[in-house]
Amino acid sequence: MTTIKYNLEKLATESSIPCVSISLNTHRTHPENAQDSVLLKNLLKEAESRVIAEFGKRDVSSLLEKIDAVSGEIDPNYHLNSLHIFLSNDTQEVIKSELSVNENSVHISETFALRPIIKDFVRTEEYAILLLSQGGSNLYQVSNDTVVSEIENDDFPFPEMSSTLIGSENRSDPKLIDNIVREYLNLVDKAIMKYHHLTGLNCVVICTEDNYSRLMQVADKPTVYCGYGPVDYKKIATHHLSQQGWNIIKELQRKRRTEAINEMIEAQGQGKVLSDLQEIYAAAAEGRGELLIVREDFSQPVSMTGGKSFDLLADDSHPNAINDIASNIAWDVLSKKGRVVFTSQEKFKDLGSIMLKTRY
Repeated sequence: MTTIKYNLEKLATESSIPCVSISLNTHRTHPENAQDSVLLKNLLKEAESRVIAEFGKRDVSSLLEKIDAVSGEIDPNYHLNSLHIFLSNDTQEVIKSELSVNENSVHISETFALRPIIKDFVRTEEYAILLLSQGGSNLYQVSNDTVVSEIENDDFPFPEMSSTLIGSENRSDPKLIDNIVREYLNLVDKAIMKYHHLTGLNCVVICTEDNYSRLMQVADKPTVYCGYGPVDYKKIATHHLSQQGWNIIKELQRKRRTEAINEMIEAQGQGKVLSDLQEIYAAAAEGRGELLIVREDFSQPVSMTGGKSFDLLADDSHPNAINDIASNIAWDVLSKKGRVVFTSQEKFKDLGSIMLKTRY
């Protein structure tokens, strides 16, 4: 997520004529990923033709060299679900994303078309997965559906609960056994809290329902545990755990989006919501945006006519058109400590295409 944020900040502040943005859906596996290279070359050829037609060759020679060479620097064997290329005379950035795009596209303007990586940024979640067992516990750092690393420190992997704690004469005492298990889980919780304080990451727990219930009862801060999934000991390889964790996180994100829509509806009654695109743009630029919600399929090309005014366009083929003013607004809100939500929920479709809750 740090890398995405760095790339986003870097690209959002660049203004160059022209900036070329290329986005395409890709495939993770062979043989499907073989077609990605063909599609990429076609999109690059389109970009080259449009740049030459509009700007000639001399002033954009460095950009044309990048367009010609960039496909050779991208290995299709390591694709995710989409690929985004940002090129100018001074810049070359290639970003792979786990999120698909609505359409394969080439945009040429004086700024980069950043909607795909803005959406990637707000949808990317870094968290931990705790595989919890009385036989020992493992902790993993995860980004979306990918395990980044297993945590190995003074606490993890956490050792198994010692069988010597339960003498043979006490195995028939369920209350004593329950207390010993709770104490073990309390120690695991304290180790998780140390990790949370160090990283700020919340934790999805994969374990038996009984162990999770006990963990919640002894946890110092239960809100650190953002979800739970039942363990299947036949599927505890990291790729199984990360997919299970990501399914839990996606549902959590969906609930957050619903809560954001409810928050917007409530703010409407307080007179804090803007729905006019020009007013939203101006408020976001001034740093007044607290919460922006954009319909997933909404985009609006514009041509700027002043510092905070623009004309709406039917498409972005107009010279120096901004391909999607909603993306510029989203960056203004994010960069000024606001929140941005992209949603396809029917509840928001009934409200409109884009809405901004203002701070004041």
